[in-house]
Amino acid sequence: MRSEVIMAAEASALRRAADYGAAFRDKGHPLHPAEGAPALRRRFCCPLGENGRDGAAVIEDLIAAAEPGLVGNTDGAFFAWVMGGSNLTGVAADWLASVWGQNAATYQCSPAAAVAEEAVEGWILDLLDLPRESSVGFVTGATMAGFVGLAAARGAVLRRVGHDIDRLGLQGAPLVRIYLSDEAHVSNHTALKFLGFGEANLERIGSERQGVMRVPELAEAMARHEGPKIVIGQAGQINTGGFDDFEALADLAEAHDAWLHVDGAFGLWLRVLPEKAALTAAIERADSWSVDGHKWLQVPYDSGFAIVRDREAHRRAMDMTAAYIAPAPDDGRDPKDYNPELSRRARGFATWAVLQGLGRSGVRDLVRRHCALATALAERLSGVAGLRILNRVDCNQVVFACDGGPDPDTATRHLVERLNATGKVFLRTTDWKGRAVIRVSVIAEPTGRDEIDRLGDLIEAEWARLRRELAEVAR
Repeated sequence: MRSEVIMAAEASALRRAADYGAAFRDKGHPLHPAEGAPALRRRFCCPLGENGRDGAAVIEDLIAAAEPGLVGNTDGAFFAWVMGGSNLTGVAADWLASVWGQNAATYQCSPAAAVAEEAVEGWILDLLDLPRESSVGFVTGATMAGFVGLAAARGAVLRRVGHDIDRLGLQGAPLVRIYLSDEAHVSNHTALKFLGFGEANLERIGSERQGVMRVPELAEAMARHEGPKIVIGQAGQINTGGFDDFEALADLAEAHDAWLHVDGAFGLWLRVLPEKAALTAAIERADSWSVDGHKWLQVPYDSGFAIVRDREAHRRAMDMTAAYIAPAPDDGRDPKDYNPELSRRARGFATWAVLQGLGRSGVRDLVRRHCALATALAERLSGVAGLRILNRVDCNQVVFACDGGPDPDTATRHLVERLNATGKVFLRTTDWKGRAVIRVSVIAEPTGRDEIDRLGDLIEAEWARLRRELAEVAR
């Protein structure tokens, strides 16, 4: 039995972390990291002592080492990437998951974790209005969700043409054609690489202004080929927030006996808004979907959902069997059947808590608010001389750039540098359709009208100063 001294020390460490965590969001902290890699290495990369240390002192040192290297994605003025802000009810549940220390691999490892995931599975399918017979794997994020969905796709399309992938693997398999936009997210390419697909498998389809596939080009490409096929569509292109024409994609997939996978990392959540129904029409006809929990839903990192219509195809793709983990007849749902990890965190607890805390209306309000704020920002910036909105704002993404002049790309990059130098916002540039652009992602839970108005004021002020300077240089 552990001594009272050890238990008291452990409790002290937990209390210190809890006290710090409760105050962290309110005390104010920089949006940008205050120190770079050399300074952070000096803080973290110290010699490991021979003897252990008091837990509370270790937590103090961890806080001191980490704070200068933290990024402010839990702040309402963070717009650099599509990253959620970790809902605090979810954070509290996630702490409990750590305290409980459950391995959510199988039902027998943790019946509570397994049934929590079973409950959330039903809620997710209901909220997103996807086929209720679908299965949901709880994974680290949309990259692994895509991996799971595409693993199910690989097995299914090869079995349809008579290839026994369970026995032969990919040895001697017919070439699987995979059709995706030339602006598909890198995570899709990563998942495909992990699954043994290479360049010979890929058919990159040209994209239009929103970064989604040109349907006639897709139809032409699919008509040129026989054999197994997979189509990857996008619900929320990472830069523009654009949506593929899922009615057309589903028709083509059906005509070619192809598997349709939807990369819906954040955009799939638009399914909760009746007024956005046209963007996601027919998305329920797909065969699999990948979506994050840690983006729009604000579940603490890491959280993603791999959703597959054919539960058996899902299970076959993720099959892990061994005598020591054989289920009993009265066991509940086995989490290991739907994700690639055997030892894994009990992710369902935090998602369960976040959804209970928000309710249906809370999820709708969150998504609706961010979409409205992105629209408001785009409308404001479209009236600023010398700035140009480059996307149709369908959801939470705004892409804009400096327009005109001898070097608009350099001006765009200078504008972001100036905005970030104020310390009041966090933005990043990216390359889009051959030019440098600023992408504004409105997705942090605290972001409201005040943050958007301040961002608009700041952009206008910094752009006016930069424009005057550029004009003087040009003279």
